[in-house]
Amino acid sequence: MHIVLHQPEIAANTGNIGRTCVATGTPLHLIEPFGFRIDEKSVKRAGMDYWDSLDLHTYINYADFLAKNPGAKIWYATTKAERAYTEVSYSPEDFIMFGKESAGIPEEFLVENRERCIRIPMLSETRSLNLSNSVAIILYEALRQQGFKGMATAGELHRLSWTS
Repeated sequence: MHIVLHQPEIAANTGNIGRTCVATGTPLHLIEPFGFRIDEKSVKRAGMDYWDSLDLHTYINYADFLAKNPGAKIWYATTKAERAYTEVSYSPEDFIMFGKESAGIPEEFLVENRERCIRIPMLSETRSLNLSNSVAIILYEALRQQGFKGMATAGELHRLSWTS
């Protein structure tokens, strides 16, 4: 899986998403312009000590992203989509794109890719979820569909054991 952020604006969200990507072995693709500097302390703070382990790719614009990832199957996460993120089948090499916090993915991209637009169901009174929460929700569904390959299936207790 690959996570793509189109013009992210909030450093803390991007840092949190970076940490989720490290925890899942997922590359993070960032498309400029950003609303912050990529070396900003708040990005690294949100990603904690994981930021240096992040498989990070940056692009000057959407065209650059497409040129460097030819044939990429991209799912466009948007509140405007007709079908839910749980109604599609994800493949290990798929890209899931999220838009900037203030405006989402440009509508031109959505119209051109209607069949690959997905949404997280929510009450109509709610405009949207936090970007880092949205990434986690959809990414983990995609990974669940793939059996969480390569991920730990159980954790260990610190002081006690699971045996009875």
